[in-house]
Amino acid sequence: MNLDALAEEVEEDVRPVYRRIEETALKNQGRVLESFRKAKVSDFHLKGSTGYGYGDEGRRVLEEVYAGVFRTESALVRGQIISGTHAIALCLYGILRPGNEILAVQGTPYDTLAETIGLKGKTPGSLLDFGIHYRQVELLPDGSIDWNGIKSAVNDDTRMVFLQRSCGYRWRRSLTINQMREAIRFIKEIHPPVVIMVDNCYGEFVEAEEPTDAGADLVAGSLIKNPGGGLAPTGGYVVGRNRFVEMAASRWSAPGIAGELGPSPDCQRLFFQGLFMAPHIVSEALKGAVFAARFFSRLGFVVLPAYDAERTDLVQAIRLESPGMMIAFCYGLQKASPVNSFFIPEPGKVPGYEDPVVMSSGNFVQGASLELSADGPLRPPYVIYLQGGLSREHVKLAILSAAKEVLKTAK
Repeated sequence: MNLDALAEEVEEDVRPVYRRIEETALKNQGRVLESFRKAKVSDFHLKGSTGYGYGDEGRRVLEEVYAGVFRTESALVRGQIISGTHAIALCLYGILRPGNEILAVQGTPYDTLAETIGLKGKTPGSLLDFGIHYRQVELLPDGSIDWNGIKSAVNDDTRMVFLQRSCGYRWRRSLTINQMREAIRFIKEIHPPVVIMVDNCYGEFVEAEEPTDAGADLVAGSLIKNPGGGLAPTGGYVVGRNRFVEMAASRWSAPGIAGELGPSPDCQRLFFQGLFMAPHIVSEALKGAVFAARFFSRLGFVVLPAYDAERTDLVQAIRLESPGMMIAFCYGLQKASPVNSFFIPEPGKVPGYEDPVVMSSGNFVQGASLELSADGPLRPPYVIYLQGGLSREHVKLAILSAAKEVLKTAK
């Protein structure tokens, strides 16, 4: 099979989808630009600080910009937040108290939260260890939300309902903003005091709205994913209502300090510049995902979502049907990486994951999922999860490389 010729056919197929992505990127870029202008960002704000971070105007203005972008009351944006899981944990431990219940309404959350919640036995320091209860409502067989199940599950002890925008390592559709809006409205009508918490990882700037526009009380994510624009070298964020952001910030630092102190790192400029670039870089990653979906479906593989489907996150799932093909895909992608192209991916244990995981990630920032990467647990139906790409041209080259290795294995 001539893969280069197929790639050119695919480019013609996906051109109308590219245009829709560009229209959304323009809207998001306008919102980001307006927030920068409103906050009066200057070169003075692009510098870091030391020690306690007293009077750090760069930190204050960056958080003002984030609050504006997400159209919310408050924001905590810090380089000392090491991951999306860390940002989410700040919210969970900041809000929940012994005897409270957290209810997940899309089945089991992302694998890395299992030990935080206490789903894997008596993990020291887990929510369960603090007497915080956890329950979940499974999705219906067709992947939709179980409204009756939620109505039956919510009770007076339910302090927080947890929503996850991305599919995680699950063969299902991710949750769109409109679906999230419907779910939040439904839950709030049942139990108005409940706090709606959203894991926004992989979702920022994919649609023209964010979970805070849909009524979420608290939203968290990582700066080395979408909002960092491929430039942020570390960090995470929490946005939402003043009270809840302050509670999360108190967990980040200490009660009485919350977000009032904290030095900005020397890479403060990259946080600002990365956020400014994020709508465009996210659109490039989305175009790459669309290309990959159409290309592998033309090769006969099942993909989710389809190339022309509505998207709410960066994740493109490709069902490869065997461990060997998963490893081959990662090998081909790694060969087309700008960093560590000579590395050979091998399955192994990764903290927070139950099954061996194979991954390829030749990125400039370690673990940065907005840069091109692919991974997945070696368990049936053997799905590889592709995400990111700073340019669609790079994604195209890498997908061709991955496809060549997969087809070799299939022979």
